[in-house]
Amino acid sequence: MKSLPVSAMLRLAWRNLWRNYRRTVVMLLAIAVGVWAMIFMSALMRGMVDEMVTNGIDSLPGYVQIHQLGFRDDPSINNSLQPPGPELLGALENPLVAGWTSRVRVPAMISSERDNRGVTLLGVDPAGEIAVGFDLDNIVAGRFIGSPQDKGLVVGRKLLERLETHLGKRVVVMSQDPDNNIADRGFRIVGVYKASLEGQEENFVYSGRSHVQSLLKMGRQVSEIAITGHDYRAVDELLEIIRAASPPGSEVLPWMELESYLYGMMGMMDGFILVWTIVVFLALSFGLINTLMMAVFERVREIGLMQALGMKPSSILYLILMESLLLLLLGLLAGNILAIASILPLREGIDLSGVARGMEMFGAGSTLYPVLDLHDLATANTVVIVLGLVTSLLPAWHASRYSPVEAITKI
Repeated sequence: MKSLPVSAMLRLAWRNLWRNYRRTVVMLLAIAVGVWAMIFMSALMRGMVDEMVTNGIDSLPGYVQIHQLGFRDDPSINNSLQPPGPELLGALENPLVAGWTSRVRVPAMISSERDNRGVTLLGVDPAGEIAVGFDLDNIVAGRFIGSPQDKGLVVGRKLLERLETHLGKRVVVMSQDPDNNIADRGFRIVGVYKASLEGQEENFVYSGRSHVQSLLKMGRQVSEIAITGHDYRAVDELLEIIRAASPPGSEVLPWMELESYLYGMMGMMDGFILVWTIVVFLALSFGLINTLMMAVFERVREIGLMQALGMKPSSILYLILMESLLLLLLGLLAGNILAIASILPLREGIDLSGVARGMEMFGAGSTLYPVLDLHDLATANTVVIVLGLVTSLLPAWHASRYSPVEAITKI
């Protein structure tokens, strides 16, 4: 009996596991609940971050943006682009492109009869803005821009409050033309929008692209071209296609560089999920060690007898580790089923309207949509198995170190 086949070791480990079925069931429940907590909390946090990133991307950047080289350092009218040429238009027809738009984007000053503020004036094509993610439901009063020639102005709720004006009133918008002369014009406020972040409501105002181009004497030139795709996590291929077709002297950047805060949130979330998983497991590990140590102490004489009959200490170690592995796999199976069964019914969202104000401060909506990410699922399962086996090494090593004579005579 120097070594047993794997099948025999498995049968023996399975029987040993259920000798004290109450203790095994309690440990299985603990592992299952812990795994459920890891996956369920990860899904909630992943859903919140996904919504923050999606809202942030849809509000303006898109997945990829094209600017004239130097525009980000000096966002003036002199750093403008020509409208897309045939080569770039061909690239924008690629199936990876979900939508695109070109816009004028310049610093400006807006003045009402009571106050004035520095803003960013956006001259937009409404159809293009909707294609890259602008949600018409965000218009809380009035209407959105109707066409590139629209002479109206759409402002944010907070800006409306700061200017102490209201829908239908006229305001003056001033900026600079290519000759650095002041270009100003009266606009009537035709719409009010809300944004996921209040700062955006104070910073950006919308008007028709052609109307703004006329005001600034910039012909058909634009400040930026924004392109959106189908998966904000996978933009490398889209980025390369757009870069290859972009005109010389332009700068093509992904949203991760344009919105470093949002990208940092994604990285922080990955770290948080890993730390959360490890912390929950560490709490479980004490119960796992206790269960296995008790199982070893109850079978001291039996382990000594097996060694006396010729079983190697290494086989004893493998037997205890196999018991631990079976316990972990059963707990993981139950925990995964419980987590999936808890998350799937919540796909339509969890209503958080009671804390909507706080959620808006983080750039999230009042409804939370849990996201069951396969990477998070794999992380939780891998951490439990790897750390579980590492934790089990102590009782397994302890069992393999018994002296056969001392173990048999031990009472």
